[in-house]
Amino acid sequence: MKIYHNPRCSKSRQTLQLIRESGRPVEIVEYLNAPPTFEELKSIIDQLGISPEQLLRKNEVVFKERFKDKKLSDEEWIQAMIDHPKLMERPIVVEGDKAVLGRPPENVKSLL
Repeated sequence: MKIYHNPRCSKSRQTLQLIRESGRPVEIVEYLNAPPTFEELKSIIDQLGISPEQLLRKNEVVFKERFKDKKLSDEEWIQAMIDHPKLMERPIVVEGDKAVLGRPPENVKSLL
């Protein structure tokens, strides 16, 4: 199991706690310091069953300053999240070929 985690985010911390309480081993990826590659993020989005634009945090300053009202392709949105990892919604938990957003944290229970 892998969590794309931001330790400053309460939902991310709560999701990680649920995983730890389950006793499952977990790989923690602090995506702000180590963003996923283009292919990794594309795969995660496919596993989530959403569009790249649905993974965006549209209240982030970088979104408002650089991307608000822009119409980008899926590939361009993925690249924007790699270039500006704060744009990615969090946390994301991946287990095998499935992924969930930890908003709310209880979503992770479907993978445990």
